[in-house]
Amino acid sequence: MAKKVILKKGKEKSLMRKHLWVFSGAVKFADVQIQPGETVDIVDSNGSVLAKGSYSPHSQIRARVLSFNLNEKIDRDFFERKIEKAVAYRKQLPQLKGTDSYRIIFSESDGLPGLIADKYGDYIVCQFLSAGAEYFKETIVEILVEKLKPKGIYERSDVSSRSKEGLKFSTGLLWGEAPPEKIEITENGLKFFADVYNGHKTGFYFDQRENRAEVAKYANGKSVLNCFSYTGGFGIYALNAGAESLVNIDSSQSALDLTLENIKLNGLPETNVENIRGDAFAELRKLIEEGRRFDLIILDPPKFIDSKKHITSGARAYKDINMLAFKLLNPGGRLVTFSCSGHMNFELFQKVVADAALDAGVNAKITAALRQGVDHPVSTNFPEAFYLKGLVVSI
Repeated sequence: MAKKVILKKGKEKSLMRKHLWVFSGAVKFADVQIQPGETVDIVDSNGSVLAKGSYSPHSQIRARVLSFNLNEKIDRDFFERKIEKAVAYRKQLPQLKGTDSYRIIFSESDGLPGLIADKYGDYIVCQFLSAGAEYFKETIVEILVEKLKPKGIYERSDVSSRSKEGLKFSTGLLWGEAPPEKIEITENGLKFFADVYNGHKTGFYFDQRENRAEVAKYANGKSVLNCFSYTGGFGIYALNAGAESLVNIDSSQSALDLTLENIKLNGLPETNVENIRGDAFAELRKLIEEGRRFDLIILDPPKFIDSKKHITSGARAYKDINMLAFKLLNPGGRLVTFSCSGHMNFELFQKVVADAALDAGVNAKITAALRQGVDHPVSTNFPEAFYLKGLVVSI
């Protein structure tokens, strides 16, 4: 008999709308000895079973829904069906033609809460970010091997959200052959080296694929400034599209070194490329003082807001960095700016950018809105999956 999590009266409303999370404050009672990640019945105050979910005793998100079908067993077949569906969705996407690396499983949006799986050519890199994903790790790896036949599967479960689940960091080879130190991948016909051992996320920002292609449309003959450049994705697209010059700014020397390797890998000119290691806020102020100006600026900063209590301070940081960028634009120039903070909604981000333009003393107009790539879909009953938003702004 399945173990139960019983909700307080009135706390079933979000589940009735098919939302996928049950917070600790909504739980009245949980059976004793439920193992972290174990499947439970989620029951309302009248005793009716509403859904099946994975239990996380240490998390504020106490249960994550796996299925609203009360007759569905959460077993190997369940995970096989979900993974097959996720893979099939990506295979039919026209945006992934000319691309051999992308996200194949995006957590709740693919019905697999807490599971991230990224394809890097012949290898798969996974993150198990919830107690439920950790509980079924062995089964998930077996299915990925069977369905995708990779050379190897590597784990990068070294993110802070693991600690909120009561889980320790975990990295290492899960199956097969270890990936090379730098995996060569192809995206929209361009080539990149990705460091899946030490790089951000699982090694590469797949979520910006379509946005990199969008930036390339504006780059021909332009002077380009790529801030928070990481391993150079936006800059390399710009160079390939005929950018006149490129300045990359990043705090990591290893990322900048890999940027140069990626430029060489694509046979692009290095003579018009300048790499600056440093804090982007400080470096932009220096560029302003030096009187430098650019036609196209890309801002792709890290997450400035990691919880609701940091929205005000994070919004201030986004405003400051955008204000500095506006001051560096030539007349008629474009700013392509992003926020990957899920707690910042699109309306707030647009307001922050508008305030930054006002403080910079420029007249600006938004010409396009951008979002995360198609391999990072947003389920309609889980809007929290929509985290990456961007704006193209002209002055």
